[in-house]
Amino acid sequence: MATPPLLELRDIRKRFGHVEAVRRASLTVAAGQVTALLGDNGAGKSTLVKVMQGYHAPSSGTIRLEGRPVRFASPADARAAGIETVPQDLGLVPLMSIYRNFFLGRELTKKPFGFLDHRKMRTICTEALSRMGIRVRDAGEEVGNLSGGERQSIAIARAEHFGAKLVILDEPTSALSVKQTRMVLDYIVDAKRRGLAILFITHNMAHVKAVADGVTVMRQGESVVENLPIEAATADELGRLVMGTLTVEQLAGRA
Repeated sequence: MATPPLLELRDIRKRFGHVEAVRRASLTVAAGQVTALLGDNGAGKSTLVKVMQGYHAPSSGTIRLEGRPVRFASPADARAAGIETVPQDLGLVPLMSIYRNFFLGRELTKKPFGFLDHRKMRTICTEALSRMGIRVRDAGEEVGNLSGGERQSIAIARAEHFGAKLVILDEPTSALSVKQTRMVLDYIVDAKRRGLAILFITHNMAHVKAVADGVTVMRQGESVVENLPIEAATADELGRLVMGTLTVEQLAGRA
């Protein structure tokens, strides 16, 4: 029997009063793969992702986690199921150390008085980052001193360390230099090789081609392309699929 995808959303609709933000959207994300979610602003991506995160309950449609029907009543439910998000601001505190950011909201304490166990957090953070291929000069250094690529990699590693099965990356290469972008893309590839499922939200088609295994495109609240193999389209063709000047049928016809 084939292994079910890690997360599957099927025929999702989401209404806010008379407004239908998502009309009919389907998305599949598998363990050890990067799925790119593409679409212009207003296409419905953010609303669909908020359904995945537990912020919005779908008006209709089904969500399956590892083949089992689920319903996330809150973001805490989604996180407990292993769905983590690395937002554009990374959720990091610039003036706080690397290890404090790594354990932010999950701090380790000493008994019996509950003081923070700085030594243990620092050691675990350094070892965890090293296992994931991230070398830091000093885990006590302020996160604000790191490059954008280093901060992005640490945010992803934090989610993975605390048990994430699926990490949603929202524009992870935005505003990064070429060198920093390469660092983040390399880390994404390494993470998927370790079995992590990644939903990659971006407007950069070259970056999609560099790391994604499949592509889902949303337009006007619908998934007009679902799980298109990355080798089936060039970066230019992906852009045209997003804009609506190319259809999947036309793409298949040129093969």
